[in-house]
Amino acid sequence: MNITPYLNDPTIRNYQIYLKLERSLSGNTVDAYLEDVSKLLDYFDEKGIKYPSAALEQLQDFLVALCELGIGSRSQARIISGIKAFYKFLILENILKEDPTELLESPKIGQKLPEVLSLDEIEAILSSIDLSRPQGHRNRAMLEVLYSCGLRVSELTGLLISNLYLKDEFLSVVGKGNKQRLVPMSPAAIREIHFWMQDRNQIEVKKGNEDFLFLNRRGTKLSRIMVFNIIKEQAVAAGITKNISPHTFRHSFATHLLEGGANLRAIQEMLGHESILTTEIYTHIDMNRLKSEIIRFHPRNRPK
Repeated sequence: MNITPYLNDPTIRNYQIYLKLERSLSGNTVDAYLEDVSKLLDYFDEKGIKYPSAALEQLQDFLVALCELGIGSRSQARIISGIKAFYKFLILENILKEDPTELLESPKIGQKLPEVLSLDEIEAILSSIDLSRPQGHRNRAMLEVLYSCGLRVSELTGLLISNLYLKDEFLSVVGKGNKQRLVPMSPAAIREIHFWMQDRNQIEVKKGNEDFLFLNRRGTKLSRIMVFNIIKEQAVAAGITKNISPHTFRHSFATHLLEGGANLRAIQEMLGHESILTTEIYTHIDMNRLKSEIIRFHPRNRPK
């Protein structure tokens, strides 16, 4: 990757001068900024994209390409910083009116991979629920929806009956940024909801809570803390020693989809992630699993 071919472009040449004179950067730093830009321009040339007309989605696709090349999160963050500096220059020069990199997210460096439950552990937790207890069917339906649909805990507690389309096997959920998305439902989740609705119909629902799917014994919507406590209690009952939370079910949902061959873009849509980079973490989880499988089963790793 070389910036030299692009210096015939007056804008690129002016950017080089701007970095040297106006920002008083050293020669090595200027070269590093230009190298970051050259990576983007090489990618755009290959895709037939003109950098002044690039959209956020095209920039995100470029970052996905970096991931596929095996470029680490620290290097990605540096490249993104260089690209953002370039587009700020285009705004400064009145070449662009809006900055497409404004919502471009850098990968989190040193991010701890989330805890993931195996399918057997999920089944163990669900089986540990005592259905003879008053809230047994509610808890089972709640955890089944949490896992089968990959919802955030706030989306689960705010889930409305009017947003369930059980015959069509999907639900509508309002996620971060008040954005609505459709999520497919599993037959297991639909079955458990039907069981819970029979019990729910026996509860005296408090005014203003009529449309919430999951209620407590007082007839009001469940709190996030209550969901957390229920999960902790069932983990103990199932003999699960991992430190889990409602979000663990969401992580497990995404990881199991990826392991099953689902497309990363499809997982992004179902999780309601703004950026594909947020979803990329599940690639790392799956790679850890593959690494452990190789260590365990590859003949070169067996003792002599």
